[in-house]
Amino acid sequence: MQKYGWQCRVKVKKRKRTGQPAHIVPNLLARDFTALKPLERLVTDITYLPFGQSMMYLSSILDLFNGEVIAFTIGFTQDTDFVLDTLNQLPDLPEGCILHSDQGSVYTSYAYQKAVKEKGMTMSMSRKGTPADNSPIETFHSSLKSETFYLDDIYRTTNACVINIVEEYIYYYNNIRIKTKLNNQSPVQYRQLAV
Repeated sequence: MQKYGWQCRVKVKKRKRTGQPAHIVPNLLARDFTALKPLERLVTDITYLPFGQSMMYLSSILDLFNGEVIAFTIGFTQDTDFVLDTLNQLPDLPEGCILHSDQGSVYTSYAYQKAVKEKGMTMSMSRKGTPADNSPIETFHSSLKSETFYLDDIYRTTNACVINIVEEYIYYYNNIRIKTKLNNQSPVQYRQLAV
């Protein structure tokens, strides 16, 4: 190459610019996933549902008191409106309620932070790249997929079927599926007895 003056064209390395989140808050839970009363500490996250005709997402909010899924939305876009829809399903909350999430762009957005404050909640966020900081909701999403789609070998179906499977599982998870740590009761039964 030197003899003939040839040069190799070097491929330019492209780097994805990762923008800074709009608003980050401290991790108030610090992996303490206990709650003494309903709606005291909530966790939220989004998971992929790649089983339908197009990619779908599930946004859910779980109560740490009894592990009950108290709000969820299934959608086709993972944007701020998607998580706001889930947030707006929450009932009236007691003073001092904490809502914990990861540092995803939808949760750090100004619109989401504003909506959380308007509901009277205190926001808490996991440290970057630490899914264990939000393990209860991660575990729920894993259980949902393991006990439905993966268990029944459903890897490709209709979007309507995916929505139906998720809705039925959440009903089952809240009302029928017992947990040892809840004295062998379902989350709904445990909450009703506690109130």
